Amino acid sequence: MDSCSLDWSHECFTMDEPRSKAVTEAFVRLYKHSLIYRDNRLVNKDCVLRIAISDIEVDYKDIKERTMLKVPAYDTPVEFGVLTSFAYPLEGDLDDEIVVATTRVETMLDDTGMAVHPEDKRYTHLHGKYAIYPFNGSRLSIVCDGILVDPQFGTGAVKITPAHDPNDFDFGKRHNLEFINILTNKGLINNNNCSPIYILC
Repeated sequence: MDSCSLDWSHECFTMDEPRSKAVTEAFVRLYKHSLIYRDNRLVNKDCVLRIAISDIEVDYKDIKERTMLKVPAYDTPVEFGVLTSFAYPLEGDLDDEIVVATTRVETMLDDTGMAVHPEDKRYTHLHGKYAIYPFNGSRLSIVCDGILVDPQFGTGAVKITPAHDPNDFDFGKRHNLEFINILTNKGLINNNNCSPIYILC
């Protein structure tokens, strides 16, 4: 059996003031030497515990059809995997529209763009045009993107929510879209995109 001799006069807590100052100093130096940087990124959030969760603590599930799953803090199972289609009117022609399909309808509150595949002939006439966001009348760019959009899936047109989806986050960075966080720390809807509603007739 191994034994060791400890000098208890050097006992310390890893998060006490001297150690915390050393960590802060290290990060400040790394930042000043451009070895690290600050940025806004998506995190996995536990809205019950109200903390961020590491990617290695998350189990991803690929859901291909309507599936009822138990979700913490909900008494009954929650529906996932249902594709819902809805339309956005087009700028300058309120009789025309672009129909998008999504499994996360609630994220329409932070839509800041639309995407179509550049080779999808159904949407050639919409390249470079704008849709109108129905709740506040803002313009949503219709962007061509061959990375994100699968013309065979759903309607072939997708809504973009850069602040709430990893793929849309990358798309938003590529195309300089606005990032709107619509959730509070408790996972409730905030008022970040609830400006005055315009009635479009």
